Order: sequence, then C-alpha cells, then structure tokens
Amino acid sequence: MTDLDLCLYDVDNQVAVLTFNRPDRMNGMTGNMEVAFYERLRQAEADNDVRAIVVTGAGRAWCPGADLAYRPGEGDEPLPNTKIPTTTLLDIRKPVIAAINGACAGMAFALALMCDFRIAASGVKFTTAFAQRGLIAEYGLAWHIIEIAGRATALDLLLTARVLRAEEMHELGLVNRVVPPEDVLSEAAALARSLASTSSPASMATIKRQVLDASASTVRDAMSEADTLMYESIDGADVREGIQGFLDKRPVDFAPLGHGTTFAWMED
Repeated sequence: MTDLDLCLYDVDNQVAVLTFNRPDRMNGMTGNMEVAFYERLRQAEADNDVRAIVVTGAGRAWCPGADLAYRPGEGDEPLPNTKIPTTTLLDIRKPVIAAINGACAGMAFALALMCDFRIAASGVKFTTAFAQRGLIAEYGLAWHIIEIAGRATALDLLLTARVLRAEEMHELGLVNRVVPPEDVLSEAAALARSLASTSSPASMATIKRQVLDASASTVRDAMSEADTLMYESIDGADVREGIQGFLDKRPVDFAPLGHGTTFAWMED
C-alpha cells in the first residue's frame, strides 16, 4: 500500500468519492493518512471532471480521530502533518459532503464540521474527546462548533467530551441529515450529483467564500462585497447559461470551475 492508498479516490458522474482507508484501525488518522487526504482533496479540486466531493470511510468507521497507538517510523509524517496546511479543507472551492458512516471523534469531528454538508448514519457516535486526553480543541474545532451551534454547545461538547448520537447532532444543527446506515453514501452521492448538475461551479465557490468570510465581517461589509460580486457575475458566462436554461426549460450546462464565470477573488 502506498501512502495515497490511505485515502482512495474514485470519480463517477462528476462526483469524487474520497475514502479514508485504514479499516483495520477503524480509519484512525496518522500523519501519512492526513497528507494523503489533503492530496486527494487537491486532486479533486484540480480535476475538471469533478464538480462535488464526498468523503467517507472504509469499513465500520468514518474516522475516530488520531490513531493513538500508532508510532511513526523513520520518514513518516507526524500528526498534524508538516507538508500541507491543516486548513486545506476550508480552501477547497468545490462543495464537500461528509458521508459519516461510522464513529467520528477528535480531529475527525473538526474535519466533518469543515465540510459543507454532513450526512450521518443513524446511531453513529460522535465525541470531541480532546479534554479527556489532556489536549485542547484542535483543528479550530471550538470556532466551528460556535459558528454552527453557539458558545454554550461548544463548551458542553468540548469540556465534557460526552458521546452524542447522530440524532442529537442533527438536533444541534451539527449534522444536516440522518439516514439509515445502508443509505448514507448513496444519499451523499445523490446530493453531490444534484449540486454538480444544477449549480454553477463558480457560484458555489464564491458562495462558499462569502459564507466563510461573513463570520469575520460586518453586515455592511458583507453587503458591499456582495454588490461587487453581483456586478462581476452579471457579465459572466454562467449567468447567461443559467438564465437561458431556465427560459428554455432545459438542464443547465455550466462550464467547469475556471472555464465559465471568473471572479477577481479567484486570481488571489
């Protein structure tokens, strides 16, 4: 097995499926596996045949966080890795859907919240785990929980490290949808295909950026930026295609990211 085999990559119908692949260790994260995951994300980002990304796990788990029993050998990456920024997932311009098929804990809890959508199998267990291991809220997890569910929930989940089922995660807004275990990957793939076939790649990338930036901006700044982006979009190829497809009552045919509408921010 090569390092890239630690995260499998498959493309079908404009959807890339990335699979954590250490099923013998419940997909426990290592530095090498983290690098493989980020490399696969970058591969999907650069692939014009990919419009949306699904992340799932091989076997019975999604990812239970770091493999605490793993001892890196000579030349192995530490965790967090030193090669690729751990913010990489936030910078992916295509929609990312977590298909959480099994246990999700620690750093994987943070990775799941960095995804744009979370679809979880019923009964799946989640825990932050950090406080019970003498650690802090890693990978920006405190920020992510506060943004989605508020300060009180963040303190509850981070300080107690209690175990939550997927159903409670859904009630808190931390999971978008709970489905039967046998349907989790197909539901995620169906959502990904819908996004890939109906939404402009440039629009999705820009909206993702707007949502992330909104947390650090005022409403006036957000509205000013939206005005600028709106005027940029009006002259774009995607607007022409989106409106014409609507008027013709036919499926839209948007160009891949970078080949249709482009925005000034994409050149940064």
